[in-house]
Amino acid sequence: MFSFHAIFFPQWATLRMERGAKEKNHHLYKPYSNGIIAKEPSSLEQEIHELRGSANSLRSEPEFEMADIFYFCRRGVESIVDDEVTKRFSAQELESWNLLTRSNYNFRHISVRLSALWGLGVLIRYGFLLPLRSEFALWHSVSFRLRTYLSEKVHLICYRICVRALTAIITYHNRENKPKNGGICVANHTTPIDVIILANDGCYSMVGQVHGGLMGIIQRAMVKSSPHIWFERSEVKDRHHVAKRLGDHVADKTKQPILIFPEGTCINNTSVMMFKKGSFEIGCTVYPVAIKYDPRFGDAFWNSSKFGIVNYLLRMMSSWAIVCSVWYLPPMNREEGEDAVQFANRVKAAIAAQGGLVDLLWDGGLKRAKVKDAFKEEQQKLYSKFVVNKTCLFENICSHRCISKG
Repeated sequence: MFSFHAIFFPQWATLRMERGAKEKNHHLYKPYSNGIIAKEPSSLEQEIHELRGSANSLRSEPEFEMADIFYFCRRGVESIVDDEVTKRFSAQELESWNLLTRSNYNFRHISVRLSALWGLGVLIRYGFLLPLRSEFALWHSVSFRLRTYLSEKVHLICYRICVRALTAIITYHNRENKPKNGGICVANHTTPIDVIILANDGCYSMVGQVHGGLMGIIQRAMVKSSPHIWFERSEVKDRHHVAKRLGDHVADKTKQPILIFPEGTCINNTSVMMFKKGSFEIGCTVYPVAIKYDPRFGDAFWNSSKFGIVNYLLRMMSSWAIVCSVWYLPPMNREEGEDAVQFANRVKAAIAAQGGLVDLLWDGGLKRAKVKDAFKEEQQKLYSKFVVNKTCLFENICSHRCISKG
């Protein structure tokens, strides 16, 4: 069966560049797929015991030692060199070149053949794909304004036109688990295009942060045609109002399911970060969805701190295609004795496992904010507990010896 993947050979281009690098005795940079530092899971207590080494055999008093400082110094240096949070907000590095100059920073040894192939790609992308997609996008904008007067079928047509404007190749799995009316659909968040990818296969009412610029114009147009909820995250009054509206919405089984991205920000599709608990406190059925993009044909990640929405859309529409897979997971409900945070973590773990993503406990809000004091205090408490427990154990041993001698 003919496949788009069959006509795309990024490995061939990479092999050509590797050959050129070898002829010039240069090393071709390969990105680290599993991080720069190899880490083995171990507890604070185990690592401090290893640092103290033989010192413990000479000194039986388990108080603070200068060697303990090296544990925190090493962890700090590891965080600087191989930061698990910061690297989730930059584009994923590719092991092979996809013939886009934007992903060529690792591949410098380009032959005449590759240059000709890249030039042909530029003509195809900017001379054919970009104008065609722009035309589709224009038709999408015109069609969207008529959404108020049209049926649910036309709603789907609008999004499907937009999908074609991006040349999105989407594979949907387990459609029997698609979100139903009166429920909440939650998914990992990589790009504003996530909305189009999911709405291409069903209608949703959406909840999200108020934006300005082009995104704000789109939001205002959308809210005229469907009961979407836009709010200002910094306003406490807005959050209470949203919670009430969400409860009212899911209570009406005739209304479309609500689509929420609980991470609250775009992640680079290598991991899933902390889910905000608000959407898990409502007490309704949650429909998890995992979205995984193939970056070889075009990186869908939106780095909002680096690119505006117009610049980002231009990059997407000049890429080869948007290729992704969507998995509808079985519906999940809050279990007895489970709080909203535990429920959110359980749903997040299911999405991460299905999409092949790393499950992280870190808050995506660290993208723009400082680390909360609570995280620092947690490590301090852990270390203090270790020292105190050892001190108590030492005192008990000494008391036992005194009693024995007596």
